[in-house]
Amino acid sequence: MTIYASSSLNHSQLILLVGYWENLSLRRTQSNLTASTAILAGLVLNQEVIQRLLRRDIMQESVIYQSILSEGEEEGSNKKAREIAVNLLAEGMSIDAIARITGLSVEMVQQMLPSSDRPII
Repeated sequence: MTIYASSSLNHSQLILLVGYWENLSLRRTQSNLTASTAILAGLVLNQEVIQRLLRRDIMQESVIYQSILSEGEEEGSNKKAREIAVNLLAEGMSIDAIARITGLSVEMVQQMLPSSDRPII
């Protein structure tokens, strides 16, 4: 079966693809194809249709899904560390202590200071 990515993927084509993939014997291949299809389908179909047609449990086993999830978790963790650093700066905590607590570099914490409060190097 040849699959061409295009902006004309529709609901019926997605159903055919899913049916084809559910007959694949390799679970890893099935997972990767499902995750890839969800990403591409997201360009032309709404989320509700995609979730109704693609099995989430299979998609979650995909290396593509895991990579995207890991990247999102890392971004969320970094964002939270920056938010905590801003709050600690507002409380007057030292830059070195904030860097140790949050795992951010001293330079990154210094960049969060208002420009008038930044040390001149």
